[in-house]
Amino acid sequence: MSNDTTLVLGATGKTGRRVVARLRLGGTPVRAVSRSSPTRFDWSDPGGWDAALRGIATAYVVAPPVPGPVHEFVARAEAAGVRRLVLLSGHGADTWGDSTFGLDMRSAEDAVRGSALEWTVLRPSNFAQNFDEDVFHAPLVAGELALPADAVPEPFIDVEDVADAAAAVLTEPGRHAGRVYELTGPRALTFGEAVELISRASGRPLTYRQVSPAEYAATLVEEGLSEEDAHHVAEMFVLMERGLLAGTTDDLATVLGRAPRTFEDYVVRAAAAGAWRRPDSG
Repeated sequence: MSNDTTLVLGATGKTGRRVVARLRLGGTPVRAVSRSSPTRFDWSDPGGWDAALRGIATAYVVAPPVPGPVHEFVARAEAAGVRRLVLLSGHGADTWGDSTFGLDMRSAEDAVRGSALEWTVLRPSNFAQNFDEDVFHAPLVAGELALPADAVPEPFIDVEDVADAAAAVLTEPGRHAGRVYELTGPRALTFGEAVELISRASGRPLTYRQVSPAEYAATLVEEGLSEEDAHHVAEMFVLMERGLLAGTTDDLATVLGRAPRTFEDYVVRAAAAGAWRRPDSG
């Protein structure tokens, strides 16, 4: 590996694997790490961090789900000669106030923004792909999505746009130094509207139902999440109901020079790939 190599943490994750593919296609040397990679990276095992950082110029950082470790990681990165950090955070992180949601991301931002390195922070809104790759998928396949969200809309962003933005920032040194980009889709939708679009595109009678945060957390625990993780997810919806995260921005266009993909575009692609087909439908 040369000293122009880019380190991608969480390289098997939703953004990481997409960022890795884009960097490789563009000819950027990449060290893609995860807990299962040849050069292993585990946030709970700092003993392996130095090997991952050796010979690295730029790092794409996806924070662990607990506050704290990114501070030590940044110190190790500085000692290893890393020059730039690009952090994936969350939309409107500096407006979350006293919410218990996102303490991990806010701690990571403090570490990166307080470093002596060139840094950029990406703050995307909720991914559209949560409906087909994550927690919302199984309920939709079963026919109903029940969440603690009412009429406050969310500017869902296509994770492909997040990956495009991350790849651009990672390969354009200097241009994005000290910038915080709030990345959103082109318009905000309620969860009910999102489910209706998915229902139409998939040809299935899918429904949306509002529940309380406590009821939602209890459902997540029944599905196998710990009580702490379930509360964390439910708290995100409490935060969203404040309405401070419903607005859209032009930051994606600033980075990429184009408008973000629409939610409808995402839905058409996912439906065509059979994302919401029932397992017994053939």
